[in-house]
Amino acid sequence: MSVLVLVLALSAACCLGFGFVLQQNAARQAPLSDFLSPRLLLDLMKVPRWLGGIGLMVAGMALGAIALGQGEISLVEPLLATNLVFALALSRKQGKQPLGRQGWAGLVLLAGGVTTFIVAGEPRGGTALTEPLRHWLIIGAMVGLALLLTTYAKRSRLSSGPVLLALAAGLLYGVQDALTRVSGQRFSEGGLVELLTGWQPYAVLLLGVTGLILVQSAFETAPLRMSLPALTAAQPLAGIICGVGFLGDRLRTDTGALAWEAAGLAAIVVGIVVLGMHPAMPCTQTERARELQRTDARA
Repeated sequence: MSVLVLVLALSAACCLGFGFVLQQNAARQAPLSDFLSPRLLLDLMKVPRWLGGIGLMVAGMALGAIALGQGEISLVEPLLATNLVFALALSRKQGKQPLGRQGWAGLVLLAGGVTTFIVAGEPRGGTALTEPLRHWLIIGAMVGLALLLTTYAKRSRLSSGPVLLALAAGLLYGVQDALTRVSGQRFSEGGLVELLTGWQPYAVLLLGVTGLILVQSAFETAPLRMSLPALTAAQPLAGIICGVGFLGDRLRTDTGALAWEAAGLAAIVVGIVVLGMHPAMPCTQTERARELQRTDARA
């Protein structure tokens, strides 16, 4: 594994994690009437903290794009999943909440899962598949599933809705990462003309804006501990599927390697959930008031 890819991916994860916390701090105060509406973005643009979070997210996406250009998506995506560690670090500093056993357990699971998947799978590049049908089947399945999750989220926006929206956004971001890598390859092969004559950069932009609306709607209606774990878990899984499915990434496929790869991915998901449920993660104003009431009642 290239040290440059490791540094770029972890730097991207740091920017993304910090950016998500700042975005949720601002989005939780937005009116619920903006739910799943582009108007939500227009309202949030007036909030400096949200703009700072978006700036960090854009920086993280740029660093992630460079990492994707230097390494395989099956290698970069698990590293990007560590953004939750950085989000927890900032949230913990804001709330002065100790890490505790839950935090350490989540960190060990996430870091161990990423390490296990990379060591067992040995992700390496290959020749991208040129079958259009395979491309569209995988992309269509991801986008279709995201649309289905969004449809169900509209019906239960204050219960399971935020989790479903975060899952949908994660799927879209995973596809976006794959198409970002394709766009980078087109640019390196034929320059700006080759890039702009393809559909991929425009799809990257559309997926990014759509995912942003979904994420901000999830942040608006629920604490970060409900939305960010789902987003962080879905994105690398979608990216790995795209990488192996049509970008030509290769993983070891012997029985032992597959078992360890599956164990690594499972540990990543469990670690993400454990960290996401940590008390240090920001919550909505209503939930914070309830926690204070429970504390006062115990006293």
